[in-house]
Amino acid sequence: MLTTEQIMAANKANLDTLFNLTNKAFAGVEKMVELNVTAAKAALAESAQHAKASLSVKDAQEFMAVQAGLIQPLAEKTAAYSRHLYDIASGASAEFTKNLEAQTAEAQKKFMGLVDTAAKNAPAGSEAAVSMMKNAVTAANSAFESVQKSVKQATEMAEKNFAAATETAVKASGAATKKR
Repeated sequence: MLTTEQIMAANKANLDTLFNLTNKAFAGVEKMVELNVTAAKAALAESAQHAKASLSVKDAQEFMAVQAGLIQPLAEKTAAYSRHLYDIASGASAEFTKNLEAQTAEAQKKFMGLVDTAAKNAPAGSEAAVSMMKNAVTAANSAFESVQKSVKQATEMAEKNFAAATETAVKASGAATKKR
């Protein structure tokens, strides 16, 4: 049976975790806002510069050259923005995942403690039921760990695919610009 102190300690720990995760979420949002403001300022400055360059052209060929010169840097900046945004999101996700794993490990440890206490206090002749319960808990923990590993592998593969796709898009944009 849980004591009042244990319940209060658990509530305090949960509240601390909530505030910690909320602060991390706000930090992620703050980074995204900062990235967007920086990107918007840069885009505005580049648009003004491009508009001035477009207005100073003397013929259609020069106009096409100015337009073509915009494509490659734009593709690279879009890719860099996407990578930065992805890094912010994956960093925040990693923080939440790490916290969830720690909370889960602690809950598993406490539950196994309860099972052990119940086993010690179980009446004679209930060893088979206690053993079956311990085996079920162990199997559930193993299944959960397998799912965690699969999710981590899928996340790593998605990150590699994202990086490869971004690099391919930038190279393709560069190749298309050079052909003009």
